[in-house]
Amino acid sequence: MATQITVPTLGESVTEATVAKWFKQVGEAIAADEPLVELETDKVTVEVPAPAAGTLAEIAAEEGSTVEVGALLGTIGEAGAQPSATTQAAPPETVSPMPKAEAPVKAAVAAPAAQTAAEGVAAPSARKLMDENKIAAAEVAGTGKAGRITKGDVLQVIEGRAPEAPAAAPPARAP
Repeated sequence: MATQITVPTLGESVTEATVAKWFKQVGEAIAADEPLVELETDKVTVEVPAPAAGTLAEIAAEEGSTVEVGALLGTIGEAGAQPSATTQAAPPETVSPMPKAEAPVKAAVAAPAAQTAAEGVAAPSARKLMDENKIAAAEVAGTGKAGRITKGDVLQVIEGRAPEAPAAAPPARAP
């Protein structure tokens, strides 16, 4: 009968960890309470001990993958048992649900980023001033780093002056 190796409770408010290192490989013998895998969180690094003696039959969460508390890390088979052909397959999708959760977030962030690229990137203070004065980003030439629209650029448009180039040399004075 196979014994499951799961992510233990890692502490208060810690809900996920990263698989840092496996100490054993599939097919190796394991003693009970022997460290099997090292997990890293924002707060702590934890070694997960073997819940039973036997042979490491499967690694479900590869090194570098993110796992939640209670997720399956691997399985321990009976001593001397050979790992099945499916043990080297890709880990199940339930091991790391984070990519699914991040996909909608990335999509939501990507849309405003595309919009600001078309309009020109404005500093928050500049954006507020533009909104208050009903000025479109296309009307303002950004002089900040990488063409960013600064509050000064918006103030110059409001005053009716064209913005100066960011690296313009000061005008020479006549003697």
